[in-house]
Amino acid sequence: MLRLGMFIGDRYEVLEPVGSGGMSDVYKGKDHKLNRFVAIKVLKNEFSNDKNFVSKFRIEAQSAAGLAHPNIVNVYDVGEEEGIHYIVMELVEGITLKNYIQKKGKLSVKEAISIAIQMSMGIEAAHNNHIIHRDIKPQNIIISRDGKVKVTDFGIARAASSNTISSNVMGSVHYTSPEQARGGYSDEKSDIYSLGITLYEMLTGRVPFDGDNTVAVAIKHIQDEMDSPRVYSPEIPISLEQIVFKCTQKRADRRYSDMAEVIADLKKSLVSPDEDFVKLVPEENNAKTIMITDDERVKIKSETGKLGYDVKQKHDLQEEKDVGDEDSEEEDLYEDESDEENDTSEDMNPTLEKIMNVLGIVAAIIIALIAIYVAAKAFGVFNGFGSSSTKNKTTVETTEEATEQVEMINVVGKTLEEAKTELNTLGLGIKDSSYENSDMYESGYVIAQDVEKGKKVDKNTTINVTVSTGESTFDLTDVSGLSKDEAVSTLEKEGLTVTTSSQASTSVAKGNVISTSPTAGTSVKKGSSVTVVVSSGSEEVTVPDITEMSEAAAKSALKSAGLAVGTINSSYSSKIEEGYVISQSYTSGKSVSEGTAVDFVVSMGPETGTAQGQSTGTIRIEKSDLPDDFVDGTMRLDLTQNGKTATVVEEDVSASEFPYSRQIIGESGVTTGTVKMYIDGVAVDGTFTITFSE
Repeated sequence: MLRLGMFIGDRYEVLEPVGSGGMSDVYKGKDHKLNRFVAIKVLKNEFSNDKNFVSKFRIEAQSAAGLAHPNIVNVYDVGEEEGIHYIVMELVEGITLKNYIQKKGKLSVKEAISIAIQMSMGIEAAHNNHIIHRDIKPQNIIISRDGKVKVTDFGIARAASSNTISSNVMGSVHYTSPEQARGGYSDEKSDIYSLGITLYEMLTGRVPFDGDNTVAVAIKHIQDEMDSPRVYSPEIPISLEQIVFKCTQKRADRRYSDMAEVIADLKKSLVSPDEDFVKLVPEENNAKTIMITDDERVKIKSETGKLGYDVKQKHDLQEEKDVGDEDSEEEDLYEDESDEENDTSEDMNPTLEKIMNVLGIVAAIIIALIAIYVAAKAFGVFNGFGSSSTKNKTTVETTEEATEQVEMINVVGKTLEEAKTELNTLGLGIKDSSYENSDMYESGYVIAQDVEKGKKVDKNTTINVTVSTGESTFDLTDVSGLSKDEAVSTLEKEGLTVTTSSQASTSVAKGNVISTSPTAGTSVKKGSSVTVVVSSGSEEVTVPDITEMSEAAAKSALKSAGLAVGTINSSYSSKIEEGYVISQSYTSGKSVSEGTAVDFVVSMGPETGTAQGQSTGTIRIEKSDLPDDFVDGTMRLDLTQNGKTATVVEEDVSASEFPYSRQIIGESGVTTGTVKMYIDGVAVDGTFTITFSE
């Protein structure tokens, strides 16, 4: 058992777990000899005890250790200590392509091509060194923090038998080639098929074939047609669609011949995405049989170093024998290849070829009869024959095989990887079918499962789970420019806690929102606190120069500057024209608080001899003297003295200017007078009495 803090190989310190797969656990470690961090991959116990598996694993891992490429996770060391078989690898800080696809849903066309090119370059480097991966899938592709794509897990796939992969690595069967699914010979083109399936998932966010168990998925790889990726992502260009199709042909000879061709077409797709340049090998089901002469066969052997047609015939026959003989041990396909390479003198003549074809048909008939016999016994057709003990034993074995079930466990509250590991141990698969926000569980933890704890389910069943994406978040709404009340109402409806503060602003009107904290667009969750900053207007404004302006212009200038119109007085002036401002209460250029009232004096023109001795009086009008609905308008005041009426004031006013005070010149010698007020030409009820004095 591996423990944190322990040393293996007298140099690698185990620091912390970083992940777990179907066949191994991965730990972060430190190489104390070279003073660097590494990844330590440790085989699980069930594989460590399989001597045949470990032997193949060590050979392949040692071969992978000779690979040095920017797109391959480097293998530094392979070893065994106290029954623990481990690989020391380059530590890559990043995310698996599988998790990256899950986070984004699906990738853009350019991003998918870029990742596929880097993957292909790493796989090509391995193929050039005569190493086949055999388990290309998004889980075995790591994207580092600097965007570098690296292929990992060379060696384990070849060491594992097809049965091991099917029962323990549910994810692998979604990417396996048809020849691997059949348990047949696989080569570089199997990696090309798996690359095509991975590219399909990058572009669509889904795998082309899925099912309730590994067998169902494997059968689909062998016989089902794949939907075009454009069905799920119409934006995919035709060139990329054709690349996916060519990579995933059922027959290996119809796929790309090598990774160099794949890379060339992927690069061309970046430049000419809508060009249909991919050359698919046409189906030739009705093609004539081509006879190969002995000389041609010898030439093929000498050029390839392999047996071609003869190997396939011998391998197919061996598969048929294995099916009929359940007690025979599984042969190492790769040892068979070596034997056959040395046996270059045994060419099959046409007569022998026909005999072997007949034997193949006979073997198929025997297999069919055995299958019918087993099925018949299962349904009790032969219940009347043989001993009762034999019948009972057969019935029990058949029932147990048909109803092998396990008890479902609870995986809620566990990470997705932990849940997969525990379910795989039971012989169950897992499908992360949906993602939801959760206030109870952190992102990446399982929050629900479709099969409850304790329920009996068949082995190889796929369990659907719901995974947390963390607490529910949303982008903060932009309320700048709205009134304070509108902004507060909008944010509170989104479940946020709102506070306000004020700030002077020359650009935002008083009472409107300047900004929020946090800023608009920030990701927030319900219950978060948001501060709304409201404009208090400008703290200080500059008093304009209104002298020599008309009375109306002076009022407009003061309002535009953020000031109020104060008391307006009248006076004679020989220099300033009648109706224009003589002076103001605040000098121009002075800084005052916004809203300050400014008084000014309006010229009555030059004083004449006839005006000598005239009397003056002051009128004051309260806001309550105005009509209730008055906002603004033209006010006219008519003064009546000694039976004579004259208009003494006519100007535009607003309700904010009241109470209103104004000095009025009266007729000499007359001490009283009455004033009638008109708003927009309509008389207001009541009159005002003014007392005049000399």
